[in-house]
Amino acid sequence: MKKFLLCGAVLTLAACSGVPSNINDDKVFFAFDSAVITDESREALETQSLYLKKNPEKTVVLEGHCDERGSTEYNLALGALRAGNAAHVMIADGIEPERIKTISYGKERPQYPGTGEEVWALNRNSTTKVIDAEQEK
Repeated sequence: MKKFLLCGAVLTLAACSGVPSNINDDKVFFAFDSAVITDESREALETQSLYLKKNPEKTVVLEGHCDERGSTEYNLALGALRAGNAAHVMIADGIEPERIKTISYGKERPQYPGTGEEVWALNRNSTTKVIDAEQEK
């Protein structure tokens, strides 16, 4: 993402052509045993922030997921870190913290069945779930 100083205000240009029409089920992925947000993931989360800025009635739940390796306790903590780090990017990008909830599913709710590196890599993610204000009532 590029930022330009324009008449004292910062103008942010998204890497995509505009605001996405839907971010439900968008994912950012993580390396094995890591909760580090990559540049690619940061860009994806900043694009999700654009959607939230355009849709102030929406909130999100960021779900932290892990692959099947490691203990349940370890993976719950790692999933929480992944979701939390994704939330921090959105908050730093101007989204109000009360519009973001996080939950960790660790390895308990794999999104992709199977085993092996390809499947494990897909299951190491933070998944965004969009909630309408009416759904929260």
